[in-house]
Amino acid sequence: MNFAMNTLSYLAVIFVTVLGLLCLVAMYLYVVDRRQRVDAVRRNYPVIGRFRHLFSELGEFFRQYFFAMDREEMPFNRAQRDWIARAGQGKSNTIAFGSTRNTAVPGTPIFVNAPFPPLDDQYACSEPLEIGPTAQFPYQAPSFFNLSGMSYGALSRPAVRALSRGARDAGIWMNTGEGGLSAYHLEGGCDIVFQIGTAKYGVRDAEGNLCDTRLAEVAAHPTVRMFEIKLAQGAKPGKGGILPAEKVSAEIAEIRGIAEGTASISPNRHRDVGSFDELLNMAAHIRAVTGKPVGIKTVAGSEATLREMFACFAGRPDDVPDFIAIDGGEGGTGASPMPLMDLVGMSVREALPLTCDLRDEFGFKDRIRLISSGKLVNPGDVAWALAAGADFVTSARGFMFSLGCIQALKCNKNTCPTGITTHDPRFQKGLVVEEKYKRVSAYASSIVKEVETIAHSVGVSEPRQLRRRHVRIVQEGGRSRPMNEIQPSYKTVAQT
Repeated sequence: MNFAMNTLSYLAVIFVTVLGLLCLVAMYLYVVDRRQRVDAVRRNYPVIGRFRHLFSELGEFFRQYFFAMDREEMPFNRAQRDWIARAGQGKSNTIAFGSTRNTAVPGTPIFVNAPFPPLDDQYACSEPLEIGPTAQFPYQAPSFFNLSGMSYGALSRPAVRALSRGARDAGIWMNTGEGGLSAYHLEGGCDIVFQIGTAKYGVRDAEGNLCDTRLAEVAAHPTVRMFEIKLAQGAKPGKGGILPAEKVSAEIAEIRGIAEGTASISPNRHRDVGSFDELLNMAAHIRAVTGKPVGIKTVAGSEATLREMFACFAGRPDDVPDFIAIDGGEGGTGASPMPLMDLVGMSVREALPLTCDLRDEFGFKDRIRLISSGKLVNPGDVAWALAAGADFVTSARGFMFSLGCIQALKCNKNTCPTGITTHDPRFQKGLVVEEKYKRVSAYASSIVKEVETIAHSVGVSEPRQLRRRHVRIVQEGGRSRPMNEIQPSYKTVAQT
């Protein structure tokens, strides 16, 4: 009896000791996680957040036996997200044992390697490209890869601050999104594209009409380089922006020129733009007031509509937009009804070459620059877009991943665990600007570097020399065909 009691007492002491040690370790890890500034999930969820990293690491091994492979997640798979994470951290993006990509999937682009690519001393970097040659203040855009539109309001304050500083560090532009210009966009000192959405937030009067006084005030900022009239975006073609009421704080209401605590829902189109002629009127007016390049952002719906647009442009060549940003109908960062995100608008893979060909056919190749966006987050995506005819590529979700987005799919709520799309201070504290801006910059720089690597591998000295002949597109059955045969450029068609 005494032996049994002594054994139980001994075991109890061991249990209490072990439990105490575990509590001490947990307390230590709690303090460490709260104080570290790199991982937003661990900062917001001390100790527990470590399991996400552990499971991600172990997943590399367990996925061989039980779970989905790297390329099977949606809307962005693990391979895509891991590349961005490593790029943002400045780590090597080399891989071992061969590609995990199924290159037999129809639509997959394959780049045509050159037998004798340029030597190391024959490489070149892309030169700045002018946008808006007829504007009073044309813009010499330094980078072919830039930050797409995401509004302050949809994004948190620390997210906008980190993106602004990172964009300045990388030498790229930052699009404000339709939510107006905040002090946080200006803080980093990066080049800014001011987006004018259908509600004209930030440049509207009390009735919601375009206000020339406020427009001129925005243009007076030297870092505001261009203006973009948003007709549509990939997340919700045919419907305006949606910002839930709980995200409309007093500050955001002031920036946008709306009521605090009321859902911010934009009209589905500009009330004063009901035709392409009226669109040109607006573009010409904004360019006259601001003196800066003015473009449009849209989602392609059909070749007939695009052709009608360019035919209108041809009749008024002095008033045409300085750039056209083509977004893919496959959905974007914004909150959106599922039918619009899933089913409305052309994919950028179809729309971009078509828009490029029509622009060239109507004689605007050197006048109107093309900007492509729509799920283009990795080097191959960007290189494809340049080869298809884009002058520039922009990304929103790629930069969200660089900030630490874990694809929690809570962008339309106020509970983003990484602090990127929430105004809850509890979650925002996880996003430390001083750390995250470096990842934004490193991601942009890595994209540029690796797109240059692709360009060199196909035999050209810099990315803007990529052409459709440098890409093959996988067809049904697994065989590939040259892109210039599937979608011949207008110049090629005209010559034949």
